[in-house]
Amino acid sequence: MTQTMQRTDYDHSRAQHFAGRFLNSLNEGALCLMVSIGHRTGLFDILQELDPATSADIAAAAGLDERYVREWLGAMVTAGVIEFDPDTRRYWLPAEHAASLTRAAAADNMAVFAQYIGVLGSVEDDIVECFKQGGGVSYERYPRFHEVMAEDSGQSVLSSLESHILPLVPGLTSRLEQGIDVLDLGCGRGRILQYLAARYPHSHFTGIDLSTDAIAHARRESLRMGLRNIEFLARDLSDYDQTAESAAYDFITTFDAVHDQARPLNLLRGIRRALKPGGTYLMQDISGTSHVHKDCEHPIGTFLYTISCMHCMTVSLAQGGEGLGAMWGEEKTRDYLTRAGFTSVVTHRLSHDIQNNWYVVGR
Repeated sequence: MTQTMQRTDYDHSRAQHFAGRFLNSLNEGALCLMVSIGHRTGLFDILQELDPATSADIAAAAGLDERYVREWLGAMVTAGVIEFDPDTRRYWLPAEHAASLTRAAAADNMAVFAQYIGVLGSVEDDIVECFKQGGGVSYERYPRFHEVMAEDSGQSVLSSLESHILPLVPGLTSRLEQGIDVLDLGCGRGRILQYLAARYPHSHFTGIDLSTDAIAHARRESLRMGLRNIEFLARDLSDYDQTAESAAYDFITTFDAVHDQARPLNLLRGIRRALKPGGTYLMQDISGTSHVHKDCEHPIGTFLYTISCMHCMTVSLAQGGEGLGAMWGEEKTRDYLTRAGFTSVVTHRLSHDIQNNWYVVGR
């Protein structure tokens, strides 16, 4: 009966539409890999500065091998990213495209995010094995993830920290200027804390992250910057509800960090315990809905579920954790915050940020 219904209801136009869409997806997926390479090698930045040039000229300006540059340019031309004059054999990057692909574009540089495709692809074999056996993939299997996250954070958070994010907490900048104790959990390489520590020398900043490599990098960079009001600790936060200092911090932050913890509720309970009376917790997390059918409307829903499956969820499971996943959504986020004991939760969305919710949370 089911087979008969499938044959009778088979929609050829729908099948052709899907096949065409998927064919396009193959091209777009490949484009992301090439865009990542263009970003990492600085080719987009070089092309932005050059007049129309041959592949040899571009390679020389970038200090790269011409044969590889020429093949990369082929991918860029066929994708419609770079333009090419077959008579002069010269290539150029239109200014309208450079506005989304170069470091000069600052917060609008989408090439940064293309790097996630290659980073996640590097653990595909591990993820396939997890599908078969369960378990997870540990942080150590992602050698570049913290590097890319740091660049992502520098672009998406640092660029709007003073203008949009800190003002979400009334009076915060004045208190930072006077001097308060600040904690960032899941701090990665610590770029946000380093920016704040340099900007507000009377406040003291502490960053904690599971990754020893990320913490080592944060310490080296802080030393290079001459920051004396900052410290970084490598620590598993799975039992933070038991190890958190009581009433130690005026302001606590997590930037896209709660959902990939082994035990997110323990972390949130520890944050409440660590906050001083009258303190504030600022939580950045993914703007999902807690309902997969509603997430179909999210402009980058597929991308976020993929990152969740291939990083956020699996690194939690690798620690024997909950595997909450990046797309846990606002409803579940609020539920966890309530269960952690918080009584005040206000959700903010920034007009330029399609990815995140910003929660201002009080004890």
